[in-house]
Amino acid sequence: MKSMTVLTCLLSLSSFFAPDAMAGEPKKVDPAYVWDLSLLYRDEAAYRAAKEHLAQGLVKIPALQGHLGDSPRALADALDTIYGLRKELVRLNTYAHLAHDENTKLTPGLERSQELDMLATRFSQTLSFLRPEILALGEARIKGFLAQEPRLAIYRFPLEEILRSAPHTLGAEAEGVLSAVGLLADTPSSLYGILANADMPWPKVKLSDGKEVLLDQSGYSRYRASQVREDREKVFQAFFGKLKEYERSFGVALFSQIKTDCFGAQVRKYPDSLASALADNDIPEAVYRTLIAETHANLPTLHRYFRLRAKMLGLKELRYSDIYPPIVKTERSFPYPEAQALIIEATKPLGATYTQDITQALHARYTDVFPQPGKRSGAYMSGNVHDGNPFVLMNYNSDYESVSTLAHEWGHGIHSVLANRHQPFATADYSIFTAEIASTLNEALLLDHMLKVAKSDEEKLYYLGSALEGLRGTFFRQAMFAEFELAIHEEVEKGGALSGDKLTRIYGDILKRYHGHDQGIVKIDDTVTVEWAYIPHFYYNFYVYQYATSIAASQAFALKIKQGEPKAVDTYLGLLKAGGSDHPYALVKRAGVDLASPAPYRALAARMEGIMDQIEAILAKQK
Repeated sequence: MKSMTVLTCLLSLSSFFAPDAMAGEPKKVDPAYVWDLSLLYRDEAAYRAAKEHLAQGLVKIPALQGHLGDSPRALADALDTIYGLRKELVRLNTYAHLAHDENTKLTPGLERSQELDMLATRFSQTLSFLRPEILALGEARIKGFLAQEPRLAIYRFPLEEILRSAPHTLGAEAEGVLSAVGLLADTPSSLYGILANADMPWPKVKLSDGKEVLLDQSGYSRYRASQVREDREKVFQAFFGKLKEYERSFGVALFSQIKTDCFGAQVRKYPDSLASALADNDIPEAVYRTLIAETHANLPTLHRYFRLRAKMLGLKELRYSDIYPPIVKTERSFPYPEAQALIIEATKPLGATYTQDITQALHARYTDVFPQPGKRSGAYMSGNVHDGNPFVLMNYNSDYESVSTLAHEWGHGIHSVLANRHQPFATADYSIFTAEIASTLNEALLLDHMLKVAKSDEEKLYYLGSALEGLRGTFFRQAMFAEFELAIHEEVEKGGALSGDKLTRIYGDILKRYHGHDQGIVKIDDTVTVEWAYIPHFYYNFYVYQYATSIAASQAFALKIKQGEPKAVDTYLGLLKAGGSDHPYALVKRAGVDLASPAPYRALAARMEGIMDQIEAILAKQK
């Protein structure tokens, strides 16, 4: 990729974005800050033509059935055809869903994404013979084919994965039925998405400065960090109060998702849904169990942070609504071009090629930057288009958290760039288990850079406080989510039901324990215990634990890089370049971090303790 000059001109946000746009009609946005989906398809006609081409290609797949074992060449030809069509499907699916997320209120975008979901299900159904037929050929014959046909080398790992899944693979007819059921599998998540992003009548509240704001998910994320405590309380009460009104609906959606997960585990003969979810990537269950056990053991570190936060905010009693404002007040904003420049500079320890890649990516039209009415909330990276570029969705608010989020998402993005560059399509796509290492390591590098360029102790306190909150949110909060997710799956597996009210009780008990409610550390009132309804990740089948394991790993890698350990950068970049060429736990362990052991989690807690020591040293100096 071509290198681009770092953009150092700091523009005023008011020149291209009105912060109150979420409350009214879309404001005109500079095209430089809107992703360019014509990089995928030049127009709707091209998209439709590609979709029709794929549909025609699917007709050819049934002819492959029964002939995979004819010869090594026949198997290579078949896999070339299948993966070629899958590559087309990924591009189509990416375009459809990114276009929908630009404005979830527009029916054509919803229909397009639904069409692609159906096409993907059809593709899966058409391929339902693949696993059973390869398993029928047997391990010895497949290994013989691999030795005889060089073209099969890029499919070695996918073929070995199919052989590994033998005890949980059904016959061709049953696999076909399960593929058809897949058409319904995302219904709970789709229901949640439409309800939370498009149909919810989100409340408006008037803040202490007289400004009326809309508390949709983006608005809540922004205004929960208000420096005015009464405003924060008002935001929490209004936002979670509205969620509480829809507790039953969200409960039905999540219960349906958990039943779907449990059905998949049962029909594939796994002992439980956790084992099923971990099996795809061959993650030892010890990783999940050790994470939760070590999180419990290190709750005193979290509670120390809460006490420090209360002290720095001058509060006798810390409430849940007091967690999000920075512990040091700042009026500083970060215009988007400044964020780009900071991230490029912060990631320079990863080498010249990484700097070139992230510079080019941040200045191309790969990021949809600012909030707009109907736009999907939150942030994400989509990078599965093998011969294309990653895309990042942001809802940039000009605060430091937004800068950190941008660094996070483009950590994913450059991970995809490196994996796609060094791996064939068949093994380029990587697991979330490794993905979140790339993103959170960028956040760690950003913190180190910000501490270097900080002009005062107050500014250092601000960044150190932000880092503490990042570690809390990505490690302790996600581990808490993981414990909740395990609890609700186990409840269904033992025959229990999950109403919205019951989900709130289960979540509330865990929330209070993690935050030391009974010890008077953080007061958790009943209004906020419906927070589970706000979290979309519970629809992703044991997804959230990987945030916590990954940030533990990334802190270990970041420390090695910071200390100048020989080959630390090469080892880390090698992990990113490996993509999905091996099981993610094995890749990380090979790179020097064992996430089934207590060590990385204890090291993360020690890092938090060290940051708090730095904060208290600065505070002592100021007395």
